[in-house]
Order: sequence, then structure tokens, then C-alpha cells
Amino acid sequence: MPTTVQKTGTAAEHLPARLSLTSLREAARDCRACPLWRDATQTVFGEGRKGARLVLVGEQPGDREDLDGRPFVGPAGRLLDEALEEAGIERRDAYLTNAVKHFKWTPRGTRRIHQRPNASEVAACRPWLEGELQVVKPSVLVCLGAVAAQALLGRSARVTRDRGRPFETEVAAVAFATVHPSSILRAPDATSRKRERAQFVDDLRVAAAALANAGA
Repeated sequence: MPTTVQKTGTAAEHLPARLSLTSLREAARDCRACPLWRDATQTVFGEGRKGARLVLVGEQPGDREDLDGRPFVGPAGRLLDEALEEAGIERRDAYLTNAVKHFKWTPRGTRRIHQRPNASEVAACRPWLEGELQVVKPSVLVCLGAVAAQALLGRSARVTRDRGRPFETEVAAVAFATVHPSSILRAPDATSRKRERAQFVDDLRVAAAALANAGA
């Protein structure tokens, strides 16, 4: 039986009175709810259409996403596109977003290195994520990585233990947790990357099957 998860958190006062993806995106553009905006180029809001039956939620934008203003357009995004195609899911049929909308980073030479957002930063961004989910109303939700899984499935969620396991939520009929594609890119060798990528595709196939069942 699926594990039931209760939705927590409330919308912040700066949410627009009438929720739409356009109004949410415009309101989030000037978000100052946590300090991350100071070092980010811009807010990176979700991308996709209202009514998408599948929503994928990652952790936060990366360096490329921060510069381009779009989610999942860097190396991890390219890997995700390939894995979605292998799983029989078209990216244009999904809505992609992140739990945190600003890039958190630390300098290392000339590079900007990703830093994991903390609980207060995730909580500050939660109203935007909740707004997106209220508008899109997905049938299937996929959490990419631990930050997204714990934000939406509860603090006890563990990707390695729970991946492929169905969760019930108030924002989607069924939800799943899997790894973030960036973790596959960080695997220590080609053999590990191949193994992790195959398992990631398998997780997305489970989501694709849930989508098919929801539409039956």
C-alpha cells in the first residue's frame, strides 16, 4: 500500500491573489524571502504547461540554469532529457521545477560550485512550489534528489530506501522519489555512471507506468 503523506506549510502573503503560472512567475521574480537572491543572477521558475500530468521537482537551479533563467538546461538537464526519452516520457508533457528557485553557490577559483540549500531556504521557497502544484494539478509527482523528496514527502523520506516506492500526497495521486541526475554525473567512474543511469531510467519508467494507469 502507498504511504500517505500530508501536505504541510501555508502560502506566503506575497503570493498573487489569483494563481496562474504567469502570475506566480512574475511575483517570484523579485522574491526576497531568503538571502539567496543576493548572489543569484535571477529567479529560475518552473517551466511547462498548466495541466501537465507529470511534475518533476529538483533541488535548485545550477550555474547554467541561473544564467539562462530556465530549469534543467545544464549537464544534469541534458541527462534528464535523455533518461525521460528512454522511459517513454516527453519533456514537453511534463512540468519541471525546483524546490528552491535561486542558485546557492560558493566560489572556487573562477567557478561557482553548488551548495545544498538548508531547511530555512527550502521553507522560504515552499509557497512558490505549492502554488505551482496547485495550478498544474499533476497526476504523478517525481522528486529528484533528497531535498525535493524531503520537502514534499516528509523529512523521513530517503531516496536510496524509497526510490520507486509510491507515495500518496494531497498534490498528486501518486509520488515517487529518485536521485537527482547531477548525482549520476558525479559518480566516480564510467561503470558506476552507467549503473546509476540505468536505475534512474527504471525509476522514470515506474512513473511513466503510473501515468498510463492514471489515464486508463
